[in-house]
Amino acid sequence: MDTITTDHIRALYQKYEKDLRTVRDDLRRLLRDRGKSMKAQLDDYEAEITYLLLRDLRPEVVVEIGTFYGWSTMWILSALRDNGTGHLHSFDIVDHVVRNVPAELSAERWTFTKVDVREHPGKVPAEVDYLFIDADHGARFARWYIDNLFPAVPPGTPASVHDVFHGRRPKPFSEGSVIVRWLAGNDIAFFTASTAKAPGVTRELALAKRDLGLDEPVRDGDHNPMIYFTLP
Repeated sequence: MDTITTDHIRALYQKYEKDLRTVRDDLRRLLRDRGKSMKAQLDDYEAEITYLLLRDLRPEVVVEIGTFYGWSTMWILSALRDNGTGHLHSFDIVDHVVRNVPAELSAERWTFTKVDVREHPGKVPAEVDYLFIDADHGARFARWYIDNLFPAVPPGTPASVHDVFHGRRPKPFSEGSVIVRWLAGNDIAFFTASTAKAPGVTRELALAKRDLGLDEPVRDGDHNPMIYFTLP
């Protein structure tokens, strides 16, 4: 994956505008219908950017570490469905996601495994085309996946990590502080639409979405703390 820029994401909004509009409407309706049984984690920009990148990258194997209630799972599966190819392997220690993901999204494109991947790393597929991490947000977990998971996936794998930039800097002793320090130490650039870290990016994307008529929120929440990068 080439280095992500705001211009690149803006172009993806334009390229996939029709399909994204449908996904936004469908998931907004699903979130409303699920009520309290569904707690959405991703904010709109990071959810949409994930969808757009997956549409453009067309991965065959996506690995998701951490599902919780399945909001990110449904955005990922929507992208794979709209691509007409790809399979998602999701891992979590809880299985709330199983009752929330609609059958028409999961059928033949999703495998969920209830497990702590730290104890069973061999369950993660050897061939990974996109890695999505949104699980334990402690420093210890970040050190684990840097030391154990990153080396196990192919070099050049696109990746994203959630809950990094809720503020201008990651919280001390957090997953975010560990991963940002590791990226800097390896001279790896990252992209974020965090409203705290990159308000200029958020403003530019807001204008792009307004021009396309995609500015009605899918859900409340405007932190967008996720980061995107490519593994060395």
